[in-house]
Amino acid sequence: MLDVVRLRVLAAVARHGSVTAAARELHYSQPSVSHHLAKLESETGAKLIQRVGRGIRLTEAGRLLAERAIEIVGRIDSASAELSAHVGLRAGRARLAAFPSALGTFVPEAAALLAGDHPGLELRLTETEPPEALRMLRAGYVDVAVIFRYDDTAPEDDGIQLVHLLDDPSYLVTAGRPGDLASHRDSRWIGGCDRCRSHLLDLCAKAGFEPEIAFTTDDIVAVQALVAAGIGVTALPALALRAHRHPKVNVIELPGSTRHVYAATYGEPPVPPATTALLAALVSATRP
Repeated sequence: MLDVVRLRVLAAVARHGSVTAAARELHYSQPSVSHHLAKLESETGAKLIQRVGRGIRLTEAGRLLAERAIEIVGRIDSASAELSAHVGLRAGRARLAAFPSALGTFVPEAAALLAGDHPGLELRLTETEPPEALRMLRAGYVDVAVIFRYDDTAPEDDGIQLVHLLDDPSYLVTAGRPGDLASHRDSRWIGGCDRCRSHLLDLCAKAGFEPEIAFTTDDIVAVQALVAAGIGVTALPALALRAHRHPKVNVIELPGSTRHVYAATYGEPPVPPATTALLAALVSATRP
């Protein structure tokens, strides 16, 4: 049977690519980390680590086991937190991953509501886009992922449970008169995250052109500064404009371009009490 402590060591080495950094994270000595890796190789009968100059790298078998180790350790940590939460919401933790404009608008209000109702509950926040948030959710690194999806976004994997929070319309953002989408067929465009950029390409295709995406950034401050300077035009959702609105840009709503915002959990019910409390706070914070 694989030893969980040694799997945790392998996961740390995979994250950092270094025995020294893994030892620092785990508060172990370097010889102790090396000992655990050697024992894990002995238990599995597989070569997991290769020496490369003064450093190390994982073998193919090592990468395979490290991926599983990260999932297993995440699930064990999650189970420990859930068990603590079942004892009572006076203690425990809830972990949330959310995209930037959610963190800049309704998530702080949800955090305040959660703190008011359950002052002993620790909330941890991570900023990331939906694909990575869902990966973290499946691996057990977070309990809830606030994500968005468009009507043309591929369905989420089995096991993902969605709670609808709000619908978020999109806007054409320009420095001059906005016009409609087709009137900017010859403009240079500023693209955002992968999911938003894919949706923009679909919108423009329906309008009969392929946009020239000259710049790419998911920083809503930077993208609006570029638009205001006349560098290009872009499309942004209402939440992004609510989080930050440059005084020199003009906007007009894009018909048929609404993203749907959800709180996602993973696994079958029952949902742990700490997660239930976090979901309730998110729902309350997004009520009209």
